[in-house]
Amino acid sequence: MALISVIVITLISTSFLGFSYGQLRVGFYSSVCPKAEEIVSSVVREAFLVDNNMAAILLRLHFHDCFVNGQNAERHAFGHQGVNGFDVIERAKSQLERVCPGVVSCADIVAMAARDSISLSNGPRYQVQTGRRDGRVSNVSSASIMPEVNESIQQLKSKFLQKGLSEKDLVLLSAAHTIGTTACFFMTDRLYNFPTTGSDPSINPRFLPELKSRCPQKGDVNARLPMDHGSPLRFDSQILRNIRDGFAVLQSDAKLYDDKVTRGIIDSYFGILSSVVGPSFEADFVDSIVKMGRLGVNTGSQGEIRRVCRVFN
Repeated sequence: MALISVIVITLISTSFLGFSYGQLRVGFYSSVCPKAEEIVSSVVREAFLVDNNMAAILLRLHFHDCFVNGQNAERHAFGHQGVNGFDVIERAKSQLERVCPGVVSCADIVAMAARDSISLSNGPRYQVQTGRRDGRVSNVSSASIMPEVNESIQQLKSKFLQKGLSEKDLVLLSAAHTIGTTACFFMTDRLYNFPTTGSDPSINPRFLPELKSRCPQKGDVNARLPMDHGSPLRFDSQILRNIRDGFAVLQSDAKLYDDKVTRGIIDSYFGILSSVVGPSFEADFVDSIVKMGRLGVNTGSQGEIRRVCRVFN
């Protein structure tokens, strides 16, 4: 399972308005397909009303970024196990093709769907820079760079740094686990096979019985539990509070409190005066997900605009 698994007060800093990164910019489709964002938002909202867990699924899909680099092979790689939401993207793409054929990329649809998912989950709103084109390369090995749930904090930091993302980005993008669920499959080692202790000693003793009851030994490994204890359907900073207090569900999230730098970042949101003079979790998350959304994109004459997202043209 990948870590990464990308705000509703209009908190996006105005520096992003009209800002262009390479050939990405806010409002890229305003003249060539003016209803593009409206169509994507409508499809996402419909899916969310049927299944509110779809918000987390679409957000995770953006993190995996399989539509930018090609998804035929990567979507089946181990690092992408449990990634769904493709049908929602295809539904939006189908509607867009009827209105603006060959104009809106699948990669941009994924980015916009993640934005709308966060908003629907009471998270901050932000504007998506668009203008991405879809990749023509599909390689299972590309998925191997995704952070994994059982990796050390050093490995997690290294993978983020290799992508041009900082320790702060690691914390904030991991906080996307504030919505969604995980499978007991990813909990077995942490609960029952942890070296020397049996269970991960970083788990709060008051929380351990609950985790074991949700994921009993030799139970159904496909059973699911919320990744954010106490606030599973609302996009907020509760996930960071849980990490600090030993209520992290995923081992990779708990690891964030093992490192001096990432621990300091988490603590900065909960100081005595943090609500007055401290950093804004929502604004910082926006900065990180927008930054992530710029990495490695195809623009201009690179790549293609797929007619159907699941296959190359």
